[in-house]
Amino acid sequence: MTPTLTDRTAAASFPAIGTTATVVVTDPSVLDEAVALLSGDLTALDLACSRFRPDSEIRRAETGAGVEVSPLLAAHLDAALRAAELTDGLVDPTVGTCLEGIGYDRDLAAVTDGPDAPRPAPGWWRLGRYGRTVVIPRGVRVDLGSTAKALAADHAAARITDRTGAGVLVNLGGDIAVAGRAPLGGWRVRVGEDHTADSGPVVTLRSGGLATSGTTRRRWRRAGNTRHHVVDPRTGLPTAGPWRTVSVAAATCLDANTAATAALVLGADAAARLAAAGLPARLVGTDGRVTHVGGWV
Repeated sequence: MTPTLTDRTAAASFPAIGTTATVVVTDPSVLDEAVALLSGDLTALDLACSRFRPDSEIRRAETGAGVEVSPLLAAHLDAALRAAELTDGLVDPTVGTCLEGIGYDRDLAAVTDGPDAPRPAPGWWRLGRYGRTVVIPRGVRVDLGSTAKALAADHAAARITDRTGAGVLVNLGGDIAVAGRAPLGGWRVRVGEDHTADSGPVVTLRSGGLATSGTTRRRWRRAGNTRHHVVDPRTGLPTAGPWRTVSVAAATCLDANTAATAALVLGADAAARLAAAGLPARLVGTDGRVTHVGGWV
């Protein structure tokens, strides 16, 4: 997803956390400050939550014993556990174990072929949270990818608008959050299956968040099979449902991304579930057909 700029906004993009980070502000004079704030947030996020860094805080917490964690990691673990509870486990932070089983245990560019060892997720309910103390059982690998970017976008957009007074849009690889006063006519965002592509329909966002989850990127070959990063916790295998991309608008980017990821995992019943929840959504089938629900126009 890409924002459409006007002559009253200014934007900057840079690589971060394995994707492209973009910040757009309604006051060009605060753009440098906005970039610095977002960059600092993402550096802290990587140190706290990356499953590819052996020195990250989440990796150092996977000991089987109680570990006191930082407020930042605690907030991200809370978000992941809330997402799991709201989706009846369709979005499960213990899928890190599943991803390791199908070869995605390092940065995607470094993934090599080899035998598959798919296994179901150990289960989010096995993670213990007692205040700031976390217990992650030995052998369980936590992956916060379904919630961390979205929560970071929400927090960064709010913090930048609080510090600068400008209207702000933050886009982290297709996870979009806005805060403050929107530009005249709202934030216009192009929705596509590749956040780097300049194609797809344009929608208007005035508040909250918009997120897209899909299976067309982050793909690799393993044991003669094509794999992707959206895993069904019940099987430990990549989702194989009727949707290749789901975009959802919600009150926050975190809620939008939670719903979009759950829809990919749920499969055929996802459109009805999103409609019942009143969430505007755009679902693209593996055959390219597009379904709109919840007032998405």
